[in-house]
Amino acid sequence: MKQRDVTGLLCFTWATTLLYGEMFAFWVPYLWSCSWPHHHLHPSGSGMEERGNQNDYAKIVVLADPQLMDKTSLHLAPKSLLLETAQFYTDLYMRRAYLGSIRPFRPDAVIFLGDYFDGGSFLSDEEWQDSLHRFKHIFDLKAQGRHADFQVYYIPGNHDIGYAILHPHKPQVISRYESEFGERNYKFRVGNAEFIVVDAQTLDAYPPEKRASASWDFVKNVSSDSHSTCRVLLTHIPLHRPDGTDCGSNRRSPIINQRIQRAIQDQGILYQNYVTEESSKDLLDLIQPVLVLSGHDHDQCAVKHESKSGTIEEITLGTISWQMGNLFPSFMLISIHNFSESNASSSSSHEAVLTELCFLPIQTYIYIWYLALFVLTIFALLFWPTNSTSGWSQLVATFSSFRQVLSSNFLGEGRKEKTDDEDCEYEEIWDAEGYMHLMKKSSNHPHARTADKASIERGSAVIRPTARKLNQDEDSFANLDINIDGGLDLNAKMIPKSSRSISTVVIQRLVRLLRMLTVIAAVNVPLYMMLLFKDWNDQ
Repeated sequence: MKQRDVTGLLCFTWATTLLYGEMFAFWVPYLWSCSWPHHHLHPSGSGMEERGNQNDYAKIVVLADPQLMDKTSLHLAPKSLLLETAQFYTDLYMRRAYLGSIRPFRPDAVIFLGDYFDGGSFLSDEEWQDSLHRFKHIFDLKAQGRHADFQVYYIPGNHDIGYAILHPHKPQVISRYESEFGERNYKFRVGNAEFIVVDAQTLDAYPPEKRASASWDFVKNVSSDSHSTCRVLLTHIPLHRPDGTDCGSNRRSPIINQRIQRAIQDQGILYQNYVTEESSKDLLDLIQPVLVLSGHDHDQCAVKHESKSGTIEEITLGTISWQMGNLFPSFMLISIHNFSESNASSSSSHEAVLTELCFLPIQTYIYIWYLALFVLTIFALLFWPTNSTSGWSQLVATFSSFRQVLSSNFLGEGRKEKTDDEDCEYEEIWDAEGYMHLMKKSSNHPHARTADKASIERGSAVIRPTARKLNQDEDSFANLDINIDGGLDLNAKMIPKSSRSISTVVIQRLVRLLRMLTVIAAVNVPLYMMLLFKDWNDQ
């Protein structure tokens, strides 16, 4: 294969890889792998489907744990190059996921399940505002965290406001959160479903007999409200898992549960992985939801809870970020049926909320492929044989040479048959009359093959000198030319070994590697930079 052919092939491979990894991969969820759950229903299905058509649905996107990186994430100095680089690529991934995978679904509402900043409760006001600006830029939000095309709802997370033990010491954490994202306990309605937002960080702030938090007051008020629609409970921290449940980071639940209990006894929680069992039971009994949505784990999980109102499913949504310990970032699509309240029943209320979990591109695998392709490129440029012949001609010539070797060594083709004359040497004997006779003489030398087919005549025959045979062998050997790039050319002259040392070959290969890498980089680096900043600029 010619040198320009190798370069062109690698340029094309890199360009295709970059286009997919930096752009096309983020189109796959919308175009191929994910759709609104009500699209999977068939017109001839259940009674719920007969009460409306497939356009009669409210559509909601749910996102969890963006957790924008800051100085608390990697314990690096603010504004350091490494921290800025990590922030840029993490933010860029989420912005691409939002613009390419989520916004094309055109939802009626978007719900964030908390943990917007990694160190929200420990950042200064200036640092917090900087993180807020990045958050709005990533998710294309306008003033006050709103969007021009749909409503946005927020739930506080432990990384945003901390736990109740922190609130008396840092009241500004609560005030700045509420000034930007709104109340921490509230309810709203989308379609024919009522969503109940609860600040889970304060649910276990006090022992059950001393509960006096705003969250519990809100829950009690909601429980006393009459409702005929289905309810969905939104809480950042997951509810208590049933025994034996193995879900994400909750594999450490027994140890964390002991820590929670000790912290409650001291009337303060430093960290908890899920709401306590008693608080979880009271929440479900008072609110009576048909579905619970939570975050915090950074991993996807679904469990069943038993309550007075029956079996309730809780779905814990994984993080949307690729640097929060989950290789498979995700988001959720929810379809809410809009049939009239008069036709709603207990069974249809459970069916009215349809969910589908959608996975985003695996950024870690994309970078691993980039690295593997780079190594493959280096090896190809160093060791791939390139000469003046085309790739097809070189392949045919190599196959022909291999076939000749097999034929001569195993099939016996082209081998001259042995004769008694070849195994003997002749001696000149002159008789008395002056005539010369050739007499056979035993040979002590092994038989040597030759391509010389000159016939040997008896009597007055003339034997060709051995030197001529040797000269022919040398001439035929000189006609072989071993190309320095690895190809074998049978029509060229052979370059003596001594004229090219190993160091010369290595230098030539490295020069060729640098030259071809420069060509590949000249084509693909501008393409990569264009793709890198294409989605980062405001649209």
